[in-house]
Amino acid sequence: GTKWNMGTYFPGFGIGGSFEKRDMSTSLRWVNKILPEEKPRHLLGIGEPQDLLLAIEAGADTFDCVLPTRIARNGSLLTRGGRMDITKSQYAKDFSKIEKGCDCSTCRDYSRAYLRHLFKARELLAYRLATIHNLRTIVRLVSDAREAILDGRFPSFLAFNRRLW
Repeated sequence: GTKWNMGTYFPGFGIGGSFEKRDMSTSLRWVNKILPEEKPRHLLGIGEPQDLLLAIEAGADTFDCVLPTRIARNGSLLTRGGRMDITKSQYAKDFSKIEKGCDCSTCRDYSRAYLRHLFKARELLAYRLATIHNLRTIVRLVSDAREAILDGRFPSFLAFNRRLW
């Protein structure tokens, strides 16, 4: 197990370091073969949706990464169609939701044009709204993956989502 600096005990294994993207899945599979199956595997520093899907497939249970918040500060939004740079001029008069079907409060209450305006005006609210959206996107992806695993349909979920991300 790993002792966290907050004094709490994590009864599993932290996996991380400097994986090359092309080697991550292979390395995870190799490491997970030798770790006790009943212990959770926490993967450090993985935040791209496609990397999360690969990590889940390779046996990782939990993750943490600054990527969703870091890219939000630069106006980059995670969507099922890939990253959206909301600061681009094409969104200046786009009053649609950031992502159709997203249930986050940003998508519910604000348009692409308004969020772009906030970024261009350097309003602090822009960073908060973008972060809310990105975090909800990641939580929704992992939750959907968990549901697919429990329902026995993870291979089809993975194939479908690899095309999106």
